[in-house]
Amino acid sequence: MQLILGSQSPRRREILSYFNIPFTQVSPIFDEDSIPFHDNPQEYVKILSKGKAYSLVHAFPEAVVLTADTIVYKEGKIYGKPKDQQEAFQFLKELSGKWHSVFTGLTISTKGKDFQALEETRVLFNFMTDEQIKTYHQMLHCADKAGGYMIQGAGGLIVKRIEGCYYNVVGLPINALYSLLLEAGIDLWKNFKKVS
Repeated sequence: MQLILGSQSPRRREILSYFNIPFTQVSPIFDEDSIPFHDNPQEYVKILSKGKAYSLVHAFPEAVVLTADTIVYKEGKIYGKPKDQQEAFQFLKELSGKWHSVFTGLTISTKGKDFQALEETRVLFNFMTDEQIKTYHQMLHCADKAGGYMIQGAGGLIVKRIEGCYYNVVGLPINALYSLLLEAGIDLWKNFKKVS
């Protein structure tokens, strides 16, 4: 069974590579900006991930197509991928010292059937000075990440506390992924990759 990862994210590729499941990474042809946000982040990420999946199913009719969409959300506002350095700075300025939620919607589409999952992780940031925010963005490449930050590696310096799935913040929640792939007949427990 062919598995298509409908995402160009290197983080999602890396997480899926933890398992012995061959897959092909393909970029979905989907305009995320065409979907309006109606103050429901859970529904929004599910709609976006389904849209990405539907943009690929006709090209891969016999495959299992897996797509995901992740957003950072706080008090009615979505923090997507920052448009520029100024917006990236503004994002961290607004999130500094506060809680926010990271939502990921997952979709599997295969042979006319759709399966969806949703994951929420709560993240509390340390308070950051303007200088620290500038240093953070100078040292780490975060332009392609929701909220303009990364939790892995040195990027975790700004995170004070996390409630929920760590891998959700990276971009692909493993437990939700397990349940979803099982619906399509793929069992991650039977595809462990041995780590030496």
